[in-house]
Amino acid sequence: MNDSPGWATPGSPSDGEGAEGTQPPARPAGDQKWSAEQPPPGQWSSPGTGASDTPATPPQRPQQGAGGRSYAQTGDSRGYGTPYGGQNGTGGAGGGWGTWGPPPAAKPGVIPLRPLGLGEILDGAVTTMRTHWRSVLSISLAVAVLVQVFSVLVQKYSGDRLTIEPGSQARMEDFSDTSALLTLAAYLLQLLGGLLVTAMLTMIFSRAVLGRPSTVGGAWRDARGQLLRLAGLTLLIGFGAVTVFVLLILPGVLAGNLGLGLLGGLAAAVLVTWLWIRISLASPALMLEKATIRTALARSSKLVNGSWWRIFGITALTALITALVSAIIVYPLLAVSVALFGGGLEGLADGTALNSWGSLILTAIGSVIALTITMPIQSGVTVLLYIDQRIRREALDLELARAAGLENYGADATAPPTGG
Repeated sequence: MNDSPGWATPGSPSDGEGAEGTQPPARPAGDQKWSAEQPPPGQWSSPGTGASDTPATPPQRPQQGAGGRSYAQTGDSRGYGTPYGGQNGTGGAGGGWGTWGPPPAAKPGVIPLRPLGLGEILDGAVTTMRTHWRSVLSISLAVAVLVQVFSVLVQKYSGDRLTIEPGSQARMEDFSDTSALLTLAAYLLQLLGGLLVTAMLTMIFSRAVLGRPSTVGGAWRDARGQLLRLAGLTLLIGFGAVTVFVLLILPGVLAGNLGLGLLGGLAAAVLVTWLWIRISLASPALMLEKATIRTALARSSKLVNGSWWRIFGITALTALITALVSAIIVYPLLAVSVALFGGGLEGLADGTALNSWGSLILTAIGSVIALTITMPIQSGVTVLLYIDQRIRREALDLELARAAGLENYGADATAPPTGG
């Protein structure tokens, strides 16, 4: 198994075979470390209650076939439940660990190697930023500065052109043409910057899961081979979203029916949201599995299947958190810039409040700080969601443990976990 950031093996148990014709990692079959003779169900008790505290034989770990039993099949969203002890790990008819619960998972890096909860996903993203701050913040800061410098120049140039000759038809035409080109260039630069951040941070987060350090140069070397495919994936998703809106709104526009147009817009928003979540894991699948665009989209769809609402909730909450963080940073600086350099309320009224260099620069500083913090959080949550879904469906935790150097992890239920 390759222990590089591309450790992921394409394919899932339901696929028959992966994207490259390989079977996914399977949990070890027939682990016989425990005694085959087990006490009847329901005889486990909590520690500290007398002679029954120590069972005559330890509980038997569930056997699994070559395809591995996914956490999603156990009926427990955490992945414990039925395999390790009756209903949700409480003993009962299934026997097992009882009130002791399952053994702690190893944690070689920023997350434990088991199905993750919401808090663990968010904590993993923040912990990676804190632990590997040199690499993470260097990438996001460099991209944020580049994007904001260009945006400030575009806003200043466009604002000056609009203000200097407001009544000149020729000037307004020149402004419209030039502004459109500059705005398009600014959007393209933001797109390229976002692609670069996504690609490189995906590699850093994948190493952080294994407890390994990362450098900016190493992340670039790992990511550059997939950059063109990632760009193609991003453009395809964007083009698809625009196409859906056009096709569903166009009938109302052609018919001159406002209600029909609004209904089409609402339907387009719902459909695009559903598709967006469905393919939200395509980017990490493409980068970590070295997959093609088509394969990455198919992998994302299969990983999200059955977990759409959960992934939607985590994604929406992450977007809300990052929006609040951005607002807390940007809006106070925006208010200060308007008060100091934009003429206050008069500047807001005549539209010149943000045309001065002082206003633009101060606002851009706030945007740089906000982007430097929020871009890694968004990228990290997406990568950890991808890893979480593969742990639940494909027993990826065993592959990650081996890549992290944990020998015989999962083969010996009595082995103590490794802290990280």
